Amino acid sequence: MAPLSLPQRDQIFLTEAKRTGIHKPILAALYQVLKYPNLPDGDTGLGVIPMGAVTVQQVNTLEAQAYHAANTVRKIVDQLAQRGWQGTELWDPRDNRYTEKLVRAIAAFYAPLAEDDQAMADSERLKPDSLWGAYIQESSSSVDTALREVDGDVLDEKLLAFVQRVPRFYTGLPQQREAALETLRLWRKLDTTSDAEKSLNVTAPIQSDGSHLDSALVQFIERLPANYTRLPHQRQALLSLAQLWRQLDSPELTVEALLKDVSVEPDLSLLDPALIAFVQRVPASYRQEPHQRPALVEMVRQWRKLPSPDEVPKILGMTKLGPISSFNASELADLDRRLLAFVVRVPPAYKELEHQRDALITLVQQWRKLSTRSATLVALHNDLKTMNAAQQEAAQGKPLDADKAPPKPTPAPPPARPAKWTPTNIQLYASIIPGGNFTWAEATHGGSRMPPDQATVDAMIRIAKLAQQARDKIGRPFKVTSWYRPPEINRLVGGASASRHMVGDAIDFYVDGLTGNQIYWTLDSWWPGGLGRYTKFPALCHLDARGYRARWRN
Repeated sequence: MAPLSLPQRDQIFLTEAKRTGIHKPILAALYQVLKYPNLPDGDTGLGVIPMGAVTVQQVNTLEAQAYHAANTVRKIVDQLAQRGWQGTELWDPRDNRYTEKLVRAIAAFYAPLAEDDQAMADSERLKPDSLWGAYIQESSSSVDTALREVDGDVLDEKLLAFVQRVPRFYTGLPQQREAALETLRLWRKLDTTSDAEKSLNVTAPIQSDGSHLDSALVQFIERLPANYTRLPHQRQALLSLAQLWRQLDSPELTVEALLKDVSVEPDLSLLDPALIAFVQRVPASYRQEPHQRPALVEMVRQWRKLPSPDEVPKILGMTKLGPISSFNASELADLDRRLLAFVVRVPPAYKELEHQRDALITLVQQWRKLSTRSATLVALHNDLKTMNAAQQEAAQGKPLDADKAPPKPTPAPPPARPAKWTPTNIQLYASIIPGGNFTWAEATHGGSRMPPDQATVDAMIRIAKLAQQARDKIGRPFKVTSWYRPPEINRLVGGASASRHMVGDAIDFYVDGLTGNQIYWTLDSWWPGGLGRYTKFPALCHLDARGYRARWRN
């Protein structure tokens, strides 16, 4: 076995740091300085030694080493806090990292023994200067500029301002409950979410969606500002609350967001799953009731930014002009068909633009006969909770309630095929040749590598026609891994300088259950262009539409 890569090690350290609420670079620094014990994969550990019933085999992975090392660091920090160390002695607000005093204390007391309940133990293995130097290096390289440069006092002020607002806006959405539970877990120094839930001592009947915890969680959050003493794990708990509440990708982005705005009001984009689920159900629930047609007309009007509802029939392609109130029964039936066809196209066309979201919120409000926009937003939040509860129950083995769970997405009706494909009219999910199996999505890497000119389009069509014949001969689907590659992409992936992929008429692919050799042998006698296989990648095969036969093994 080979040692783990740097990103793999980093992910292990991040996981354990998040579990214990410690600063991740301290684990990387311990790894860098200690380099023992030797692990079976050729890597080294963080100084964890088995004890008692714990065997060497149970601590001979980096995951196990990091687990016990993180517990040890947490224990040391906790012990120092209990001895009277203040938050500013543990955490440097200027650089947003552990103080030199704390790191030197970690070096002095660090002696991780698996399943050791002793608070601390003297150790001569770890030199304070070495650990401090490694920690400075790791914290400088692994922490984003936004987190490193922000003043710690300012960050604390923003975090507390955010936390104080949370209880008023807590509505029991899944991400809100997750954020509160993770904050509780870190604040109380617990290892699992289950432990956090138990620590609340809630006696209310258990709900599958976790809503029985909400009242206790809100009370816990309300007490945080008064109990905040700037201990590192407390700050990490508050930062996690903000990150998970806002569903941001990293602590660094969370800090950036807090510096700009400490609002906890839910972003309306969080309602998008409920809006799309509602829209998907509209065609099946349309009953020509008096309020339904006007709701659809108003949605289209806002979506297309039209000045009047009477402009909607024209934009939908009707020849009848004039006010909708003058339409006869046949014309209204035609309008209904066109409105519902428009609704079907909404989910794949939705770009999360403000006017589009407003149009959908208005549709929900009028369709459900709600009096205000505020009532509509509350109803959509309840939809989200209902959808989550339905899926939670299904995950526990109960039958899925299709009326509550989000509907399965359906593709929009495809547009008509053009007479000729050009760089400006490509339809990603359309087959490149009529009745063929290869789509433009496959050829363009999901739309990320669009052909720049007609010559490239024609080349992609050329190989699609030939590859379809090859697929028919093999009798099984081709799984395309690479088709058109722009020159800069070709260089990045190490393609040949004269690769046909840059022209657009080459594909690399595999066929489930077959080797590249089997595909090669089947096509060799017939294929008119380039046919290749790869020694290093035995499942892959290459086809290109050059004007002469070429065979190779790379």
